[in-house]
Amino acid sequence: MRIGDVAGTIGKGLAAGIVGTAAMTVSSTLEAKLRKREASSAPSDAAGKVLGVQPRDEEGKARFSTAVHWAFGTGWGAARGAWAVLGVRRGPGTVAHFATVWGNELISLPKLGVAPPVKEWGSKELAIDAFHHAVYAVATGLAFEFLDRHSNSSGH
Repeated sequence: MRIGDVAGTIGKGLAAGIVGTAAMTVSSTLEAKLRKREASSAPSDAAGKVLGVQPRDEEGKARFSTAVHWAFGTGWGAARGAWAVLGVRRGPGTVAHFATVWGNELISLPKLGVAPPVKEWGSKELAIDAFHHAVYAVATGLAFEFLDRHSNSSGH
């Protein structure tokens, strides 16, 4: 595979990550409304810790949280492209992507002290979190395969 092909495949992953993030946003927003719960601040709290960013007010916190959500989701799309570069495509690529993204969350958020250890989450919360990450991975995978087929059929 040439370097341009690798870059193109990673780029398709990034674009697919936007689609996956949109799907996860819908699923988590609906679930939060149905359960009457606030959106999780753990991802933005983690990014804030790592980057040394502390929003000054609730409006800034909401903006930062949105930016982190979309940046993470889009950025993790690159991992979907990387799996394809390694030859792991379609269903296996989606499973590998899901495991990579969700596994990272389950390890990094507790390590950064912004979420309790997984063993304290409870099976219901763990299942809900897995569901949202599966929505992300499946939507990202479908978008990636669509983009990949489209670019290959158009001669690019």
